[in-house]
Amino acid sequence: MFTGLIEETGTVARLEGSARGAKLTIRCKTVLEGTRVGDSIATNGVCLTVTGRTADSFTADVMAESLRRSGLGALRPGDTVNLERAMPADGRFGGHIVSGHIDGTGTVQALTPEGDAAVWVTVSAPPALLRYVVEKGSIAIDGISLTVASVDSACFKVSIIPHTGAETTLLRRKPGDTVNLECDVVAKYVEKLMQPSEAPGKITLEFLAKHGF
Repeated sequence: MFTGLIEETGTVARLEGSARGAKLTIRCKTVLEGTRVGDSIATNGVCLTVTGRTADSFTADVMAESLRRSGLGALRPGDTVNLERAMPADGRFGGHIVSGHIDGTGTVQALTPEGDAAVWVTVSAPPALLRYVVEKGSIAIDGISLTVASVDSACFKVSIIPHTGAETTLLRRKPGDTVNLECDVVAKYVEKLMQPSEAPGKITLEFLAKHGF
């Protein structure tokens, strides 16, 4: 599990493979501290397992499902990516619950500065993802934990403070660029539990009404 607080940005060294699977090598520094083969590192929000490492890089296998759901397959040597190690059990929870399991991708529509304090980023996304996006809720964009400022039927907006802009890749994006999106996992579990079913233990509207909700 991750928090969406980016530890550093790394640089793509190699991406080898095809749509059926690939091997990705990232040059980095901070996230290598204490990292062993088998550990997890979120790369632009995608949870990857470290399969090899050197003094200044790690390598991970990217399965076909991750390539289909995310923008990792479009990476090229020299591209910059957001990196975060999995949260330790005694760590501080500074962002929100981020699983590293990408729901899909969105498209950057606009980056609009507001004075010296922030930049508004507008991202369009398909209805299947926007149904889980709520105003003042949480969303991970390329692994970055962000608060949704507004949302409509076609897109949502987040506001990026200077620190986040300097420490991540988001403000280096341009209109038309693809970003990885992970919606708040709580919304997905609630939707699943609310689906009508005859199976015992399911939460239904009738169940909630009966118990005073």
